[in-house]
Amino acid sequence: MQSKIIVKILIILILLLSVFFFIYYKFFNIEKISVSEPIKEEVSTYSSNIIKDVEYTTTDTDGNEYIIKSIQGEIDFNTPNIIYLTKVKALIKLKDSNEITITSEYGKYNSNNFDTIFSKNVIIRYLDNEITGEYLDFSFDRNTLIISKKVIYNNVDKIMKADVIEMNIKTKDTKIFMHEDKKKVNIRSKN
Repeated sequence: MQSKIIVKILIILILLLSVFFFIYYKFFNIEKISVSEPIKEEVSTYSSNIIKDVEYTTTDTDGNEYIIKSIQGEIDFNTPNIIYLTKVKALIKLKDSNEITITSEYGKYNSNNFDTIFSKNVIIRYLDNEITGEYLDFSFDRNTLIISKKVIYNNVDKIMKADVIEMNIKTKDTKIFMHEDKKKVNIRSKN
């Protein structure tokens, strides 16, 4: 009988030791803890040149001159033909017509084709006309001037609100329209 008790105690002891070692090696074994490699962050670098008091002048084949000035220009090394401008003033001297002036807070000038995007507080002045908006796409190649976003046209006797005004610089043909068919261009007299 005594041998049966000793065998039972040994079995229980072996089971307890097995459970103890299992738990110890599974959860508390310091040697089994592995440290993963730290995550490498990708760092993108941005390199640019800042230029103060920028001025570009160009003349097309018809003799029209385009002058653009800015208090600051930034050239991204990845796209050196694009210059990001701050506090922009542009002058378009048309050969057989009056001058057009453009001002805006920001600009994006392409030195390859002279196309310019003007943005934020855009103002166009031509004779006694003033057009304001938030975005202007000017293209020498297409001979177009397209102003959009909160467009307001003022002249001596009228105020007009529209979504877009598109003008051909050479012919002075102008399209004025809204983006939605149901909305109409709003024109009112100042008198």
